[in-house]
Parts: sequence; C-alpha cells; structure tokens
Amino acid sequence: MRPASGAGARDDVLVVAALAVEAVHVPAHLPLLLTGPGKTAAATAVAAVLAARPPADRPLVVGVGTAGALREGVTGLHVPGAVVHHDISADALARLGAPTTTELALDALLGAAPGDVVLATGDVFVADEDVRERLARRAHLVDMEGFAVAWAARSLGARVVLAKHVSDAADEGAWSWPDAVAASARALGEWLAGVLPARTG
Repeated sequence: MRPASGAGARDDVLVVAALAVEAVHVPAHLPLLLTGPGKTAAATAVAAVLAARPPADRPLVVGVGTAGALREGVTGLHVPGAVVHHDISADALARLGAPTTTELALDALLGAAPGDVVLATGDVFVADEDVRERLARRAHLVDMEGFAVAWAARSLGARVVLAKHVSDAADEGAWSWPDAVAASARALGEWLAGVLPARTG
C-alpha cells in the first residue's frame, strides 16, 4: 500500500485499484491500495487494510479502475449507484437454502445522489458478444473487482464509492485494453483530484 504523502495528505479516504497501470495518476495526497486482479484478491486486500484500523476510524473506500461497456453509447467515467455479482450461482444457492447477496447499493460522494448506472462484477474477462448481451440486461458496465471491494468495505462498516472509466466495449475489442488503459488512468486521476482535493490549513 502507498501511504498518502505531501501537503494536504488525507487519511480519511482509501483509494483502491486492481493494477498499478490503472492508478498511475492517483494524486499523492491520497493513500492507494493495489489489490491485484479479481474478486478474491480485491476483497482480501481491502479487508486486511480496513481491519487494521479501529472501526470508528475506517476511511471512505473509493474503488477506481477500468470497465467494459455493456451497452451502446456508454462511454467515459461513471460513478455507479449499484454493483451486482454476476458470476455466482445465486438461484442454485437459494434452492439449496443458502441465499446470497448479489447486489449492493453504493454510496454517493460529496452529497451527490447515487447514479443510475449499474456495474456487474465477475472473475470472467468479458470479450464475448453473447456474454455481453446477457449482462447488458442487468447492467451498464462490467469489471472484475467492484463488487468485492464494496462487499469488503461494507462488511467492515466503511462507506464505499466506485468510479469506473470505460476502456472497451466488452467484446472482441476488449483485447486492446493495454492500449486504452493509459487514457482511463488519466481520467480517473483527474476525477480523484477534483472530488477529493488535498486538505488545506
């Protein structure tokens, strides 16, 4: 984990990203946790950092990163209002008497109303038209960590906001992600600097 540094450093926020390439423009005054890709890595890393702080001192968790667009016309940066867990056998578990949570409402930032964009999270890298079409019935965006970050934060009593920048259309073009991530990282860094400025005074 990279601690906050410099003038105006903040300890009331924890920025979380899966990969360093997505977080190269996160401002130095914000602490940054890199989790690695996928739900297990994300949930484990976030839970470990939050559990090390007293319950009353747990920061706002702000998960940032790239996402695939599941619907036409969805571009740019989004702050979802909800996140769903798309690759768990929820119906089967319910039939077996073990219902599980598959959707979480997300917090708003700076008093703004939560957005109406829904993010779907799963360990599957979506680059298939059929999978994209199925997920688009329920969500606007898809990633591999958002639900896990939110679940870990909520489980430990922390507020959580997610911000995702569209890097691809969750189809065959998703394999060009390495070429698109730099622009997404820049947009996410600019957004963070605007909504979570350095402390003054």
